[in-house]
Amino acid sequence: MAERSSNSVGVRRVVRLLHAGVLALAASPAFADDSGPVGKWLTIDERTNSPGSVVEITSNNGSLQGKLVGIIPHPGQDPNSIQTVCTECKGALKDKPKIGMVVMWNLKRDGDAWDGGTILDTGSGSTYSVDVRVADGGQKLVVRAYLGIAMLGKTFTWVRAK
Repeated sequence: MAERSSNSVGVRRVVRLLHAGVLALAASPAFADDSGPVGKWLTIDERTNSPGSVVEITSNNGSLQGKLVGIIPHPGQDPNSIQTVCTECKGALKDKPKIGMVVMWNLKRDGDAWDGGTILDTGSGSTYSVDVRVADGGQKLVVRAYLGIAMLGKTFTWVRAK
């Protein structure tokens, strides 16, 4: 009887290890779902048509938020000339480091889009309403920022970071 009991303990241990391994594999980047907005995105500067920053979008309790995780110098720009604090921001964000700053929040899923959120322009310190949707098989993020009516806003396309 004691032999059978220790054997079942061993089997349970193996099952738990296998379960943990499957969960770890499923959470790994190789198995990540690149069709949704969660992940790292390159913002594209409309003047230079080159990447300007990296925003990491995460999901928390069904709501999306985006955090600025990198600033990319424009072609020919001295990296030391990059404005790294939000001098134009208001309130608690004024003069805070841009890297690590939450720049998009409260986006809720609505069909194949996420809307009802707010986005911060760290260059001007202004906030706008924002809607996003993925395009091109999850490789692009269409970001619509606006004041009041979405039709009167501006659309930006971000590219999924590799």
